[in-house]
Amino acid sequence: MILIVDDNKNNIYSLKRLLESHNFKTDAAESGEEALGKALKNNYSLIILDVQMPGMDGFEVAETFAGYSKTKDIPIIFLSAVNTEKQFITKGYASGGIDYVTKPIDTDILMLKVKTFYNLQENNLALKKYQKNLQLEVEGRRESQVVMKTEIDHFHQMLEALPQIAFTLDKNGVVNFVNAKWYDYSHSKTQFPETHPDDKSIAKEFEKSQQNHQPLELEIRIKHLKSEKFKYHLLRTTPVLENGNIKNWVGTFTDINDQKKVEKEKDEFLSIASHELKTPLTSIKAYVQLMDKKLKYDINSPEKSYVNKVLTQIEKLNSLITDLLDISKIENGKLKINKKPTNIETVIQNSIDAILQTQTSNKINIERHGTKQDIFIPLDEIRIEQVLINFLSNAIKYSPNNNNIILTTFVDEDNIRISVTDFGIGIPEYKQAKVFQKFYRVEESSVQFQGLGIGLFICSEIIALHNGTIGVSSENSQGSTFYFTLPLN
Repeated sequence: MILIVDDNKNNIYSLKRLLESHNFKTDAAESGEEALGKALKNNYSLIILDVQMPGMDGFEVAETFAGYSKTKDIPIIFLSAVNTEKQFITKGYASGGIDYVTKPIDTDILMLKVKTFYNLQENNLALKKYQKNLQLEVEGRRESQVVMKTEIDHFHQMLEALPQIAFTLDKNGVVNFVNAKWYDYSHSKTQFPETHPDDKSIAKEFEKSQQNHQPLELEIRIKHLKSEKFKYHLLRTTPVLENGNIKNWVGTFTDINDQKKVEKEKDEFLSIASHELKTPLTSIKAYVQLMDKKLKYDINSPEKSYVNKVLTQIEKLNSLITDLLDISKIENGKLKINKKPTNIETVIQNSIDAILQTQTSNKINIERHGTKQDIFIPLDEIRIEQVLINFLSNAIKYSPNNNNIILTTFVDEDNIRISVTDFGIGIPEYKQAKVFQKFYRVEESSVQFQGLGIGLFICSEIIALHNGTIGVSSENSQGSTFYFTLPLN
């Protein structure tokens, strides 16, 4: 907006008409005092100021404007019909004007000057505004950097206080911070600790984790620099996300060496105990079977029912001991898989028959869904039957109020999928990922149903040794579907 200052209303009217015809917004003041009041309240891009005015003349008004920060940078064009001599023109420039126009006015020249100075002032104001915003942004970034540095320092202090080896990596996987405990296992910040020759490579496993954008969890042995002994650690690396993208990674090595020693001692005990229990149990079973044969002709004898119950409990005990032996073999890497081409339908039917023969209740109903797959697959028949029998037994065990079970088979180009569905108590969603862990039992069922929690762990190991997959989908109180896949080749 342009402010016109003149004590003559006719002059103001003429200038307003001229300027507004060129699309300029205007304002007017009839004295220097009024002009000063308006200039301090409003924002003007140009002032056209008459020199001859009663009270404060134009030069005094311009000098006054120069004393205020709000008005000192507003360009002023002086208009004068009387003071046209050089000394007055010089005084006009000295008092703060940027141009001095004498009357009569050449409107074209005046408009050319107005447009030039107006645009210069507008650009100047825009530049100052931009500079101010830029300065605010710079200050904001500085403050953010200070806050970020404080947070990073605090985070690093927390990592230093951890009992674990702790480190961070940038988004490209380059280590950029380690705590003091790192140097117990590595000479350099950029070099991962040395791993046992039989264990996986940390760098390669982390590279896979980077590609998949997934956390890494790995049990691994790393070498202590002073003792030169390899100790078991649990390595965890977790991505830190920002707007859906990986910003950096945080990792820890947790010492689990003592825990692994205890597990090893426990596994050795289980192995020895299982073998020692197996021998007397076999003798007990043989003697009870002899007794059963002697009583088989006397069906109504109470001793006959007692012997049958003893045989049932012996089979349960034998199954538990067999599972413990399998656990021992798995831990020592001695669980052998003898694959040979086998008709998968035969394996499925044998498993169903075995379950139906051992169940005292005649109400068990096992339905077959999907087409029967009369195909040969390289597998260990005994071990796959073991998995199926475990699935079917659990389906019966955890469905006390519903005897219906569905066994489904499905084949695609590469795999066969076999699933067992029950309508029992189900498993809470947040616990489903743990059911294949060793000795894990769902708390809701552990009191009501007996077991060691190792059957599904053994099943998962058997399927893994067949290069297959295993899993579960379940809804609490609605039932569960346990499934596994086997590669056709």
